[in-house]
Amino acid sequence: MDKLRIMPKDHQWDWSMPVPFSQGWKTGNLIFVGGQVSADKNGKAIGAGDIELQTRNVFENIRKVLNEVGADMKDIVKLNTYYTFEGENEEVTEFWQKMTNVRMEYLANPGPAGTAIRVSGFASEDLLIEVEAIAVVG
Repeated sequence: MDKLRIMPKDHQWDWSMPVPFSQGWKTGNLIFVGGQVSADKNGKAIGAGDIELQTRNVFENIRKVLNEVGADMKDIVKLNTYYTFEGENEEVTEFWQKMTNVRMEYLANPGPAGTAIRVSGFASEDLLIEVEAIAVVG
């Protein structure tokens, strides 16, 4: 089966050091979008402390990867969301709701199978969210 590496030229961010990772891969009718973050071309976080802005940037990056091979957000069947937040109780719920409200702006109804995992942090301390996706086309 043929594999196609997906590296959009207008993609917002890149890794902060040279690595051979890919933004995505298309193999057959499956598209795998690697973990997307809200960062610039140097790997520096955009929107420190703003979960809504970071979530919007992440989903725009996912869209760019999918669009590069003729797919779109409606084609996503699995979504893994990793987020970090140090608050407790209602603060966590409020943070999660802000993040999810933005995510739902981008996802079809009914939405994909989803998982959200709270983590202790990311490679860059100002990143709040990272999302990976699997889409099916054709």
